[in-house]
Amino acid sequence: MIYLWGVTFLWAFSFSLIGVYLSGSVDAYFAVLTRTFLASLVFLPLLRFARIPLKLAFKLMLIGGFQLGVMYLCLYQSFSYLSVPEVVLFTIFTPIYITLANDLLQGRFTLWYLLTAALAVVGAGIIRLNAISADFLVGFLLVQAANLCFGLSQVAYKHLMANLKSSASNLRHRDVFGYFYLGALIVACLGMLLFGNWQKLPSTSTQWLVLLWLGLVASGVGYFLWNKGATLVDAGALAIMNNALVPAGLLVNLIIWNRDVDWLRLTCGGLVILLALFINERWVKPRVELQEVKAG
Repeated sequence: MIYLWGVTFLWAFSFSLIGVYLSGSVDAYFAVLTRTFLASLVFLPLLRFARIPLKLAFKLMLIGGFQLGVMYLCLYQSFSYLSVPEVVLFTIFTPIYITLANDLLQGRFTLWYLLTAALAVVGAGIIRLNAISADFLVGFLLVQAANLCFGLSQVAYKHLMANLKSSASNLRHRDVFGYFYLGALIVACLGMLLFGNWQKLPSTSTQWLVLLWLGLVASGVGYFLWNKGATLVDAGALAIMNNALVPAGLLVNLIIWNRDVDWLRLTCGGLVILLALFINERWVKPRVELQEVKAG
């Protein structure tokens, strides 16, 4: 859980940084390309090309292409239609996608995971369920596309690395994760070549610094630690941690950019999310593990 909490703190800044400094000023496709390129620089030098099977490399590139590449393209475009709080609000559906995807890969349906994820969604909804803009439908669909890419690819990576571990391979996460960023970089390059606007490049040092932070730290370090953390927790905890970004992102938005926040709703929603995490860790997870042992 420490990996997921740490990255949650890092990513809490991302929504506001994108919405305040990049959206409308810097071409979204260029921002995605820059971010994925910088992230690639962190892990590509660590790749063990000779030791990684081609099939594994392709799967990692596919996961990275969706989790970073397609997800970023959809998310950055959504800021053209939605405010920062609205984007944060619409990410609350990610836990549902994660639990359903995990059950699909396991060939089962675990109602308890779905219920704890739904409880976390309720908590996030309490925090930011407010009026939406006229263009909300387009923005909503873009965020849901981003949520699907992010949620499903997390589960895919979790299962891929579990299978790799069970095969007695001595490959570590950092040995293979460069392919994850390589897949995202290919998608970002295609997006920029096909749809990018070269007339809307960063024009201030602040915009470049924001891109450097988002690329090297939030993406380069953040996604590696998040996906590593995803392999160490169950699907229920992973789903709930995706919604911990909601109160964290709102707190950053309030403290730094002085956005209006209903403190009562923030507190109540945050407590509901923590309650969902507590129920999952103390009751649901042991129950599911016991059922798996009996079934095995």
